[in-house]
Amino acid sequence: MAYKVLVLNGSPHVNGCTATALDEVIKVLNEEGIETEIVQVGKENIRGCIACNSCKKNGRCVFYDLVNETAPKFEEADGLLVGSPVYYGSPNGTILSFLDRLFYSTRFSKHLKVGAAVVSCRRGGNTASFDVLNKYFTISGMPVASSTYWNQVHGFTAEDVKKDLEGLQTMRNIGHTMAFMIKAFDDARNKYGTPVLERGSSTSFPDGK
Repeated sequence: MAYKVLVLNGSPHVNGCTATALDEVIKVLNEEGIETEIVQVGKENIRGCIACNSCKKNGRCVFYDLVNETAPKFEEADGLLVGSPVYYGSPNGTILSFLDRLFYSTRFSKHLKVGAAVVSCRRGGNTASFDVLNKYFTISGMPVASSTYWNQVHGFTAEDVKKDLEGLQTMRNIGHTMAFMIKAFDDARNKYGTPVLERGSSTSFPDGK
């Protein structure tokens, strides 16, 4: 069976620090027999969600741009790898707007698709950015691929990142773990089915208490 991981580069620099980190993960995924496709998000003009809820009726975002073009690729993928630079202690605003709309506007199940986030920074803000990106996965039933340290690299340029040997090692370990999880989940799904998911309950306090 052919497996596929969709890769989102949230940096406006196609060959910058974030791309260097993602390439290290991609190299391992390909070696493990996992196909990859890169979508360059960071250089696009992506507006944020306006909470119009048109997607609930139409099955797609009301703004037809890269979000709607990417949605079918996400549905078909077995995993999602998201990379972002750190801007002011947070992921790039473009990738956040993109992910908000991509996750909210798509009705298909993301359950058991494997997710992994990668962040690049010069010095700080990495773990906070990493936490933000992981929440898209955990709220959607997507198991998160971990590594042997925070999923981050350091550097001001791509050449700097190539000197971050521990960071590159962390990226390679993400690739191996992600490939293993995708294959293992597929094997388990065939043997045992999928976990039971409860739906319907929604926290509310109609009595004011």
